[in-house]
Amino acid sequence: MKVSLICVGKLKEKYLTMAVDEYKKRLSRYCTLDIIELPDEKTPDNAGKALEEAIKKKEGQRILRVLKEDSFCIALAIQGNMLSSEQLASYMEKLFVSGKSHISFVIGGSLGLSEEVLKRAHYQLSFSKMTFPHQLMRLILLEQIYRSYRIINKEP
Repeated sequence: MKVSLICVGKLKEKYLTMAVDEYKKRLSRYCTLDIIELPDEKTPDNAGKALEEAIKKKEGQRILRVLKEDSFCIALAIQGNMLSSEQLASYMEKLFVSGKSHISFVIGGSLGLSEEVLKRAHYQLSFSKMTFPHQLMRLILLEQIYRSYRIINKEP
């Protein structure tokens, strides 16, 4: 099984990098993990709606270029479906059983994901109605993927 995280923006804080590295190590016994970092666009203060949409579109084009055609795409979006940890594990297990060998999770930049990326996604997942920094979301997502594998394998 291959899991990809496609992330807009780079991790800047050392403590986040260390935590992500720890989850990469933990996940290595369950899957092949690939984290793809894409550059984010700078958003000027007081950017209008049109400029924000143009920024999301540019970041979205970068995402779509690296998203593999055979990959099952799960986009993280506030308007997506909220699942418990057990439900996410069950969803992932169903994907594995149905023959999906590559899952890509997509985390957008500070403005979110473009419509093109959301349309390409097979599933939209929300962790909360709250907004989280995309750097922190990467860590939260990795922890939930790890937890899903533990649940699937009936481990504590």
